[in-house]
Amino acid sequence: MRTIKQVLKDSAAERPDATVVRHKVNGQWVEVSYRQLLMRAAQVSQILADAGIRPGDRVALYRENSADWIETYFGIISIGAVAVPIDAKLQGQEVAHILTDSQARVLFSSVEFYRVIERLMGHQHHIEAIVLRDASRMQPPPPPHLGIVDYEELMAGASEKVDAPDSAFGRIDPEEESIASLIYTSGTTGRPKGAMLTHRNFVSNAEAAMQCVNVQRTDNFLLVLPLHHAFAFTANLLLPVAAGAEISLIESLRTMGENMAETKPTVLIAVPLLLEKLDARIQAAIDKSKVGGLLVKMGLGKIIAGKIIAKLGGRIRLIVSGAAPCDPDLLHRWNKMGLTVREGYGLTETAPVLTINTLERNKPGTVGIAMPGIELTIVDPNEQGIGEVAARGDNVMFGYFNNKEATDEIFRDGALLTGDLGFIDDEGFLTITGRKKNLIVNREGKNIYPEEVESYINKSPYILESVVLGYRDPLDKAGERVGVIAVPDQDAISLHKGKLTDDQVEQLVRSEIKRMVKDISEYKRPRKIQVQFEELEKTSTAKIKRYRYAIDTRQMDA
Repeated sequence: MRTIKQVLKDSAAERPDATVVRHKVNGQWVEVSYRQLLMRAAQVSQILADAGIRPGDRVALYRENSADWIETYFGIISIGAVAVPIDAKLQGQEVAHILTDSQARVLFSSVEFYRVIERLMGHQHHIEAIVLRDASRMQPPPPPHLGIVDYEELMAGASEKVDAPDSAFGRIDPEEESIASLIYTSGTTGRPKGAMLTHRNFVSNAEAAMQCVNVQRTDNFLLVLPLHHAFAFTANLLLPVAAGAEISLIESLRTMGENMAETKPTVLIAVPLLLEKLDARIQAAIDKSKVGGLLVKMGLGKIIAGKIIAKLGGRIRLIVSGAAPCDPDLLHRWNKMGLTVREGYGLTETAPVLTINTLERNKPGTVGIAMPGIELTIVDPNEQGIGEVAARGDNVMFGYFNNKEATDEIFRDGALLTGDLGFIDDEGFLTITGRKKNLIVNREGKNIYPEEVESYINKSPYILESVVLGYRDPLDKAGERVGVIAVPDQDAISLHKGKLTDDQVEQLVRSEIKRMVKDISEYKRPRKIQVQFEELEKTSTAKIKRYRYAIDTRQMDA
């Protein structure tokens, strides 16, 4: 098994002048070759070694997706140090927790995050140096006691050393079992924990994925998702680098369509929320066009798909969805139109992909089959075969950093307990039914999966999103009842219903929920319905932070 460093070195040796990263600088696309990325990574390694960073030391990376992020990451892990990627959308205490918990010695960031960093430094005792992109342009300059240095100035200073026989990059190599990343879970259930993921974890996962989706050197991956997340890192960075392919970085979600037309990607790695937004645009365009609607009814959706693909650069051959459940109806609809969409499943702790619907074996509504080298079992199945999904494989994390209790809880007999409930059918396809911690058990002992109820509710065109929660009625001695918090889709309501008062909107949402759940078992239907007009709080991968919400038991039943 190779290390991440060796993966980059191999591709750079085979395709030194081929483009690996494409990004925009001052409105112009700039291409970085494999040779250039390798050299820049070596410079970062030298900077760290000169600063006294040793194998096993933690180095934090707190910034948006960029070419700098990629070269910095490779530079960190190439000398056996541990990268600590931090979600660029986190603020204050959340960043402080990760920096403190990881005991990071160096922090790489950019001037855009200076104010957050400045407030944190009074409470941080492990950070010895802060390396900021464009620090030399700051006016007024940052206070000297913060220890801030300019990224490019350091890179220039290291450039002369990387060719020397005793360069850090040349003399220090990580092991397969070395920790490469300390990735903090997105925290849908509370304070994040740092998953220790090794070079073996990531490389085994990327190489297994290559067998499932047939990545080619000619592929161009569009990078939309944040690289601090394991899904984006493995599927959108390590996988294309291992294949010797290209990666094109979008400027922002607003410019995604324009950037796709310019870069002509062949592979899109996405989360369901992004696909749902694209789908809404597609359906709106079809609804406006009498011809488009007729073509779909006649089963000639591929003609429409061709026009859609043309708008997305004209070369998209594969879309992979992960990180959260995707609507099976969307998958069926897009596949019917000739758009190749595949759904996978995994979690941070497994680097991250466990299953995928392959190009040859695809069953929408499931999350696919186990990838090569991964063994899945169902723990404590009920009479329907539903139980907790457990995983074994080279991709399973080492454990949680400095948290033996949490590590012991997530492993049983050497297998990692995912916390997800599901079943495996006779063909080996895994279906996820819900989260173990989200499971609602009513007074009759019946299991209710919130995700199932939400899937019905969210089909309403007037409901933007919902979260189904269990609650205990003050008069009940045991069991939980079902409640829901729903957010109206104001744009859809205005378009189809005209201008309504808040009370009218709330009434519409309540009636819609009752309409949408009428075909499911009575015991699964929400007894209490709450309507809120603000979108639900989410993690960076668009998962709802359920722990932030609770049903108001004082409210009258629906």
